[in-house]
Parts: sequence; C-alpha cells; structure tokens
Amino acid sequence: MKVRIATLPFLKTSFELFVAVRYLRAKRKQAMISVVTGISVIGVAAGVMALIVALAINNGFRSTLQRTLLQATAHVSILEKQPGSGIENWRELLPKLQTLPNVQSAAPILYGPFFFSGPLQSEGGILKGADLHSSVHRDDLQRNLIEGSLDSLERDEGVPGIILGSRLAQSIGMTVGARVTVISPQGELSPYGPKPAYYYFRVAGIFESGFYEIDRAWAFASFKAVQKILSVGDVANSIELKVSPVDKAQEVARLATAVIGSNLAATSWMETNKQILSALKMERIVITVTIGLIQLVAALNILISLVMMVMEKHRDIALLMSMGARRDQIRRIFVFQGAMIGIVGTAIGLIFGYGISYAAQTWHLIPLDAQVYSLQWVPFEPRWWDAIWVGGGAILVSLIATLYPAGSATRILPAESLRYE
Repeated sequence: MKVRIATLPFLKTSFELFVAVRYLRAKRKQAMISVVTGISVIGVAAGVMALIVALAINNGFRSTLQRTLLQATAHVSILEKQPGSGIENWRELLPKLQTLPNVQSAAPILYGPFFFSGPLQSEGGILKGADLHSSVHRDDLQRNLIEGSLDSLERDEGVPGIILGSRLAQSIGMTVGARVTVISPQGELSPYGPKPAYYYFRVAGIFESGFYEIDRAWAFASFKAVQKILSVGDVANSIELKVSPVDKAQEVARLATAVIGSNLAATSWMETNKQILSALKMERIVITVTIGLIQLVAALNILISLVMMVMEKHRDIALLMSMGARRDQIRRIFVFQGAMIGIVGTAIGLIFGYGISYAAQTWHLIPLDAQVYSLQWVPFEPRWWDAIWVGGGAILVSLIATLYPAGSATRILPAESLRYE
C-alpha cells in the first residue's frame, strides 16, 4: 500500500484521505451501506437547498416590503401626540429639522379620507397633499409613475391635477387626462345639515408602487389643493423626513424630539412597521430551526453509514493498524469520509438552492393574489453570505456525526480481528 500511495504525488501527505476516498468509491458486499451513504448525501443537499430557498424568500419579502414602505412612507414622521387642528408652525420647524445629521430633506404633508368617483364606480381612499418641490415626495412619485408626468400635475389648467394609484384608477375607470370627482365625506354645512362636497380634479398621472394597499387607496395632489378642499389654513398633518442611510432613522427621530417640542412626536419607519418587521425576523428563525431538522436527519444517516462501514471494514482496519497505521490516522479516515459526504451534499444543495432562487426571481415562477398578499409574485433574494453559514453549518453537523464511528474504529484490536484470518 505504501508503494501505491507513493505513486500518487498529491496523496503523499494524505494517506487517510486516500483510504477514505477508496472506501467511499469501492464496491461493497453490503449494498445497503452505499444506499445509506447516497441517502446521506441527498439529505444534506436537500437540507441546504431548502434552507437557501427559504431564506431567499424571507429576504425577498423583507426587502420588497421595506423598499415599498420606504418609497411610499416617510423615513421619519413628525405627528401630533393628540389629534388637533394640525401642525401650525411647520414652516418654522422645517429649517431646524433639515439641519439634523443624516437628514436629506423635510416636507409637510396633508391628507384626509375621500371618495373618488369615476365612470365605473366610487372608491374610498386617502388623498395626500404633497410638496412637490421637496425630494421627499417628488423622487418617490417620479420613480413609481407609470403614466403621465409630475410637470402636468403642477401646471395650472383651471382644474387641479391629481395622481392616482394604479389599482384605484383601474377600479373607478380613470385614465390620464380624464376628470375624477373627489367627494369629501365631511361635506359642507347647509340649512338641512351637512352634505357631501364635490371637487373635480384632472388625472395628471398614475403611479404603481407594487404594494397593493397603496396602489388601491392612495392619491396625490398638490399641498395647496388639499388645503383648499379640506378648508384648513396653512397647517400640515405631518412633517416627513428623508434620511440617508435609512438605518439612521431611529437616531434621527431621537434627535428630532428635542427640536419639535412636547406637543409633537417623532416616529421612525421601523417603529411604525415594528410588528411586520418582527414577524419577518421571527419567521426567519422558525424557518432556520425547522429546516435545520433536515440536517439532523442527514447527520443521522451519516452516522449509520459510517457505523455500518466500520463493522464491514473492521478486518481492513485491523490490517492497517498491524502495518503501522496510528489510531489518529484511522480516526481521520472516517472523519474525512463524513466530511466528503457533507461537502458533496452541501455543494449540490447550494447549486440547486441558488439556481432555483435565481430562476424563480427572474421568471416570477410563483404568482400571488395581490389582493391578499399585496404582491403579484413571491420575491426571491438569495444572498451570498447565507451560503457561508448554511454550508458551514451543514459540514459541521456532518463532522459531528463522524465522531462516534471514528472513535469506534480506533478501538478495534488487530489481534482479535485477525486471529482467524
């Protein structure tokens, strides 16, 4: 055997690896060992593939939700603690808020519930008055605009312009250039009591954020136009801040608290959507634990396979030990076998996992009901660093499974095993 190993230069310093490879590739009398070894590789591959795909889905939902929310909502919102007549000193607060660290821009917003009536039907929604001279609103609207233009919204053509969400426009039957009736439920006072107030807007554009609830219920008009139909003075419901990077939103909200006074409160987008983000984080943990059980099953298969191999090869092991092989070398033979099963299974799982994830994201293979999930298809976002800890964990579990059979192999007594040979 020494002569044969010496003829293989790349195995001169790896006698244990050479024997481990021969044991895995050799045809055995007991075919069941080969079957169990194959199942072990498949089990490791299935666990790694499932975990990579599940994490890609979780990452996709989280990133899509975060991106949509950040495009549609403020990074930091300044609101009244107790609902009142609105923020009257918003013009004084804007310069102070814009000087805070990491704040790119600040803008007021005014919103209220309205009904939007078109040729098909009427739908309830939220009309938001935005300051289009600020990047807080202009950039996001421009990015999501699929028809029309913001310039058309700002032009004075006798009738104020409005930008509708794509689902809202489709539901009421509106197209760019058409006139939509906006009905205020608060109405106007008359001798016979309050009655609805009707206002006419020109559809200057249609936006699509990709988030069903926003596209179905939101509309934008100029800040002054919404002030007029709400019959309010120079007030705002909220002051919205755009922060870069967005992870600094909580820090900016804390700094803003010292500027805005005791009657107002600053809230970051993480606090506003805390329940959703926490649910996605918990889902990631549950997915990891649940699918990780597949790895334990694969590790059990590796354990069984190596134990059966030790039983089959006990005479070969005794012969190697009688020829001078040390016990630590015998131990490494079976550790290398488990490691190779883990590495091969992990490699196959990573290839299939990332392949499925990229294909599903590219061709949108799994559609969703947008009315239920607010998304049109399942988003996949595979990340390369997931391969490091998932693959490393799978190989580590495979190595742990080799400890018992490797230890059993070193306890074989050559004299007893070869007595009747």
